[in-house]
Amino acid sequence: MTPVPPLVVGITGASGAPYAIRLLEVLLAAGQEIHLSISPSGQAVIQQEVGRCIDLDAFRIEELLGRAAPTVGTLQYHHYKNLMAPIASGSFLTAAMVICPCSGSTLGAVAHSIGENLIHRAAEVHLKERRRLVVVPRETPLSLPQLKNMQAIHEAGAVVLPASPGFYHAAETVTDLVDFVVARICDQLGVANSLVARWGTDA
Repeated sequence: MTPVPPLVVGITGASGAPYAIRLLEVLLAAGQEIHLSISPSGQAVIQQEVGRCIDLDAFRIEELLGRAAPTVGTLQYHHYKNLMAPIASGSFLTAAMVICPCSGSTLGAVAHSIGENLIHRAAEVHLKERRRLVVVPRETPLSLPQLKNMQAIHEAGAVVLPASPGFYHAAETVTDLVDFVVARICDQLGVANSLVARWGTDA
């Protein structure tokens, strides 16, 4: 049986750390192999929004998830400065990449191929190799440069998936709203999930 290529996850400095944490939980529970990188701004937002302090130089997944990591999937962490990491090269086969949340500066860097860190480089690799790249911006309102960057990265082949939760699935909690966005991300990554009821169905 041919192994399933891994997924790449980048966490950057936009608001939305709960989306990133829940996404990692779901992907690991689904048995996915994940290659993760976190920017310093992403680290700061995680601490601000969920109160979890992570060390980018001595990373432990337990510190990010707030508990022991699931044993189903696997996770390999790469420091954002390590441009020698496997995900910096197109020769390293991956199934897809998601940047969640995706900051405006990260969006601009990738859209215009002016990246300076591993997350930028890995995203550029996915574009040049014509692999699925999903970016999850969470910003409002949007400036004209941001809108143009979204258009540019879409035209380059990425999927722009704003963190805009819907309410038609009878959401009752913040977790329900987070799961809505995570479910849409998983759909784009080809990861089966039942986080929210599908439109026109009961489950």
